[in-house]
Amino acid sequence: MKLALSFRIEKDVLGELEVPENVYWGINTQRAIKNFQISGIKFPKIFITSLAELKKACLLANMELNLIDKEKGNAILKVVNEILDENMHYNQFPIDIFQTGSGTQTNMNMNEVLANRANQILGFPMGKKEPIHPNDHVNKSQSSNDVIPSTMHVSALHMNQQLLPTLERLVESLEAKIEEYKDIVKVGRTHLQDAVPIPLSLEFKVYKKQIEINLERLGSACEELYYIPIGGTALGTGLNAHEDFARLAVVHLSKITDLPFKNNPIKAEGIASHNTIVKVSGNLRLLSLSLLKMANDIRWMGSGPRAGLSELILPQNEPGSSIMPGKVNPTQSEALIQVCLQVLGNDSVISFGEVYGSILDLNVCKPVMIVNLLESFDILIGGINSFIDHCLVGLKANEDHINSQLEKMLMTITNLAPIIGYDKCSEIAQKAYKEGKTCKKVIKEMGLKINNLDELLDPKKMV
Repeated sequence: MKLALSFRIEKDVLGELEVPENVYWGINTQRAIKNFQISGIKFPKIFITSLAELKKACLLANMELNLIDKEKGNAILKVVNEILDENMHYNQFPIDIFQTGSGTQTNMNMNEVLANRANQILGFPMGKKEPIHPNDHVNKSQSSNDVIPSTMHVSALHMNQQLLPTLERLVESLEAKIEEYKDIVKVGRTHLQDAVPIPLSLEFKVYKKQIEINLERLGSACEELYYIPIGGTALGTGLNAHEDFARLAVVHLSKITDLPFKNNPIKAEGIASHNTIVKVSGNLRLLSLSLLKMANDIRWMGSGPRAGLSELILPQNEPGSSIMPGKVNPTQSEALIQVCLQVLGNDSVISFGEVYGSILDLNVCKPVMIVNLLESFDILIGGINSFIDHCLVGLKANEDHINSQLEKMLMTITNLAPIIGYDKCSEIAQKAYKEGKTCKKVIKEMGLKINNLDELLDPKKMV
């Protein structure tokens, strides 16, 4: 829909205001557009979709309880389905995310869009709030207090449904590398210094295990997200809601989303605080730390190609420099690292939103908390998929260089400590290092007689 240059006049308790003639939002939304010109950042589509799903569930509950008549209900239902099934009206949600901390303006934005479009369907003009009223009908048995936090949970669960298969794909990709590298032994490192030999596959087993742990954590967090406070209305009191409304709304929402939602037994808890949102964000932070380790390790092992570790050969995706010809950089690692840093920052915002927003009976940082959480989900999904496609799949082991490093490594001497003692091994290692020789050569020069020396100093037999 193109925005009109002509206007209609709408009224509310504060007075009159011009609203563009052919938009579906109303005076409440128009005031918010005027009063919150802050960032230009809007709620993401997944949040609007989730809000529409919740409104549909609430509408069906009200119709089942005969609180909204069939003609009005079906008109509103048609509009909700236009959003959910026909991908329509998403341009009708223009409000900045930096608004009231309860998200009331966005709840009213949806109420007005549904009411105005439904009135249009019934043959009535927009902006008159009749026969369908945005508060009395669309928002019946609801409050922004319970609608917005319930939508926060719905949208977070939808994003989690997208993240989980992405993580499973990452696990599969790591399994492929573990199999590919299973017979390759390399120099292990602690403190960035040479340590004992390890299988290259072992490092990728570490990454895989951490991702699997994060999958379990996210599953646990989702169990808490299923509990929503819808039906709590103002402050969790249930004021103006039918006694069966909450139960029916949850039943309908579960059918609409195919997710097992449940009523929060203490609805005020889900309104006054968003501890569960913080927990989910915390799990994304832990996931980011695991991804950071993987991305950092891989760029270290791919450093070089001649003056670095050069144990891994990175895919050559694009030129690495505008001035140095032939240079290739670990760009996918760097991109994923930046994604993870953003998630860490988002988690801090979400945590502070709980600290500073959860005052008395209402958390008043709802918009910034959920928008940051949804962004974390979104960029993790994109970052991980990009890393798989453009780094992991084409990542190769530089076996010649790995073997060359193994031949010169000093820490194979660790295998002799039980035989000749720690101090003698230290002496051999230091002498070999200073003289640029192998430990085996120094041992022979020292005239030490050790049975099975070749086998004891074989790095591939130490793993």
